[in-house]
Amino acid sequence: QFDKDATFPSDHVMRGTKVMEGHGMMEVCAVGDHTENGRVFVASQIDNSVKTPLNEQLDGLGKLITRVSYTIASLVVIGRTIMYFTSLTADFEWIHFIAYLLQTFMIAVTLVVVAVPEGLPMAVTLSLAYSMRRMLRTNNLVRKMHACETMGATTVICTDKTGTLTQNRMQVADITFFGLGEKRFATDALSLIREGIAVNSTALLDMSEPQTPKVLGNPTEGALLLWLNKAGIDFTQIKESMRVIAEIPFSTERKFMATLVENPSGERMLHVKGAPEIVYDMCTDYPLTATPDNVKHILSEYQNHAMRTLAFACAKVADGANPIDGTRLDTSGLTFLGVVAIADPVRTDVPDAVSDVIRAGIQIKIVTGDTPATAKEIGRQIGLWQSSDNESNIITGPEFEQLSDEELRRRVKSLKIIARARPRDKKRLVEALQANNEVVAVTGDGTNDAPALKSAHVGLSMGDGTSVAKEASDITIVDNSFSSIGRAVMWGRSLYRNIQRFVMFQMTVNIVACLIVLSGAFMGLQSPLTVTQMLWVNLIMDTFAAMALASLPPSASVMDEAPRRRTAFIINRAMWQSIISTGLLFFIFLFGLMWYMEHIDIDSLTDILHAGFIPDNKGLDPYELSLFFTTFVFLQFWNMFNARAFATGR
Repeated sequence: QFDKDATFPSDHVMRGTKVMEGHGMMEVCAVGDHTENGRVFVASQIDNSVKTPLNEQLDGLGKLITRVSYTIASLVVIGRTIMYFTSLTADFEWIHFIAYLLQTFMIAVTLVVVAVPEGLPMAVTLSLAYSMRRMLRTNNLVRKMHACETMGATTVICTDKTGTLTQNRMQVADITFFGLGEKRFATDALSLIREGIAVNSTALLDMSEPQTPKVLGNPTEGALLLWLNKAGIDFTQIKESMRVIAEIPFSTERKFMATLVENPSGERMLHVKGAPEIVYDMCTDYPLTATPDNVKHILSEYQNHAMRTLAFACAKVADGANPIDGTRLDTSGLTFLGVVAIADPVRTDVPDAVSDVIRAGIQIKIVTGDTPATAKEIGRQIGLWQSSDNESNIITGPEFEQLSDEELRRRVKSLKIIARARPRDKKRLVEALQANNEVVAVTGDGTNDAPALKSAHVGLSMGDGTSVAKEASDITIVDNSFSSIGRAVMWGRSLYRNIQRFVMFQMTVNIVACLIVLSGAFMGLQSPLTVTQMLWVNLIMDTFAAMALASLPPSASVMDEAPRRRTAFIINRAMWQSIISTGLLFFIFLFGLMWYMEHIDIDSLTDILHAGFIPDNKGLDPYELSLFFTTFVFLQFWNMFNARAFATGR
């Protein structure tokens, strides 16, 4: 009987499948790129060249600056040309006009150069490089530089369950044992379960570090041994004191394992462990409280809390008898002992981290190969699945595959959990979210996750993941924890804010410079800012401001904001208000200073208040031009401190 809801068809054999026993015939259905492994390989090689939100926004800024700078440069040429003819007092001379026109074009070209924030690429690169280095301290190894900022723009995180939300370490969560009724044994049920765990197991513990023992072998059996070790019971001592007579290993078909042992006193005991429904039906002796309804209720409670369950049973065997015949087991006299619940517990820091991410306006979607019940319970424990959610918020892999692209785009926003998911489902989910203009981050640790990691805006591989997954990813989460993902979002948003600060600083400088040169052109003056001065400002102010603003530390307050829209312009409303108001304030002050110096004869700073008024324009002498330029530079220092305090007030 095949499981129709299985992640992959349970009647198919794939590359790497091991045939443990028996015989059969197989029909080859696909080879090469058409196999499951082949499809994963092909999908992981495709480079969708998805543009990051920052690239799109910087492209938009570049187009705006280009249009504005060319417009102002054209106005400067027109203004200076008009003023040349209106102030012409002698006969027109072509040579003089051509020289004047060349100087005008030089000023216009310089203005275009100044208007373009050449320091922006350096500011962006510095911010990204600084963040890469600092993010490593928060267990985020950034493999591709752009991922630092893109994490800040993330609107959806598609995360797997095991290892990221959970500890990836199976542990005994609870145990239910029943009274033995008739006095068949010399000890209680709990002691018999402990003995059964010790002797009826194929796993071992690596005790090279006694404080943190590691499981060698099956994780589920290892969880039982860890439980004994935590209780101070040396399972190796129990196991070595017993002589193993016969055993039946576990298989998925039998769903149980059995071991017949003889203790030091010569008494033979049969221990059985396996799926509760199988072991319960094998027993012939039940404690009074181990009724079918009671056991079924206990199992249902455990399974609803995303726990695996194992049942234990034992029987006293007569001297010389052996109930194990090959793979067959004589179950007469088998007594049901109890049920152990095993779970992969949620990381202690994950619920708070999930709460922070949700508060930041980011959707979380769990994509896992586990059953819907297990995935839903994990979602409930981390705070993702609420009592108000319904079945429309969860879907299985086979159901997901049946959805058309249009149906998926409509439903994808409301989906919270995809259970029984396959690698292609994860990649298709990412593409559907991107089609809805979402910025998607994806976690994964296996080779099968490579297509989704490569398709996402940010691929997040796990520190203990495969090399294929790491190669396809943009960031490696060293400690596998979801909390580190939240910290990466905080760094990304803070980085973007630093870039905005520099843009705001630079645009204010550019607006003031452009307006001053433009006003000077229409006033018939020589340019108040010379070509050399404008290039100096462009080189020195941009460089050091980029270094200062790019290295500002992150702020946790960014997590209280909603993600920015992917189509949003890099200069938001608050920035426009600051740029325009500060720029106009500086321009008015500088224009007043320029007009004052144009009509007042100033020989030194002490003459400013006592200088006499000159009715006609006298122009600006070198001293006044130097004074004007110095004032302009110091105003931009003030502007830099304003930019630093943007959005924080500090």
